Amino acid sequence: MKVGFVQFEPLFGEVNKNIEKAEMLIDGTDADLLVLPELFNTGYVFTSKEEVIDLSEEIPKGKTTQALMRMAKNKDVFLVAGLAERKDDKYFNSAVIMSPQGYLGTYRKVHLFFEENLWFDPGDTEFAVYDIGKYKFGVMICFDWFFPEAMRALSLKGAHIICHSSNLVLPFCQDAMKTRCLENHVFAITSNRTGVETRGEKSLQFTGKSQIIGPRAEIMCQAGGDTEEVGIMEVDLAIAADKQLNEYNNLFEDRRPEFYGKLLDKENE
Repeated sequence: MKVGFVQFEPLFGEVNKNIEKAEMLIDGTDADLLVLPELFNTGYVFTSKEEVIDLSEEIPKGKTTQALMRMAKNKDVFLVAGLAERKDDKYFNSAVIMSPQGYLGTYRKVHLFFEENLWFDPGDTEFAVYDIGKYKFGVMICFDWFFPEAMRALSLKGAHIICHSSNLVLPFCQDAMKTRCLENHVFAITSNRTGVETRGEKSLQFTGKSQIIGPRAEIMCQAGGDTEEVGIMEVDLAIAADKQLNEYNNLFEDRRPEFYGKLLDKENE
């Protein structure tokens, strides 16, 4: 199976241009599954709730989702892409999931980072997995990586590969994802954006280095820190179906959930 990431620098508020850029990059690919960055169509550094209201879209009838549906059909590819979602009077940092046949679902970011807490509502969707033939993929967004429970939940639900739409500014994720893949024995695609986004007094520099990581913590493909590129690798997802570490240890069968109760307890006693 051919999987990959799309890395570029979105322009804040330029939804049509960002969609066109993504479509141009996707048009030159041959892949089965592609991941685009978090908030790829709007940019990231919001400065007011009014901007979120203005740039958010309903799913699936919004222009961005409709464009992604067209791309997925035309290229016969599964797509995962981040955008600002409007649902009634709530606003979510979301990822939409497309198959070549159409819209599959939406994931709303569970773990909001920094000022996202000012603009977005906390995600209210579970970590879900989607079928790609005999294998499955799961979806998470950016800061979700900081919480190992996210990838564990997806892996326990049967995901062989994790699609990770991101706008990373901290320097740790690319290395940490090696551990996330190793401890769950899964593949992961982190699609990050590039560039510096300055809005008034606010400015963030994004780290790029989108990557594909294998179940043994190996970097299979990694982009540059400031390049516009698509990275695609052929992967054998059957490797992620096998959780046997050696003759005596199985990654999931050896779990002892009866001792993990504290993981569900938000009180720090």
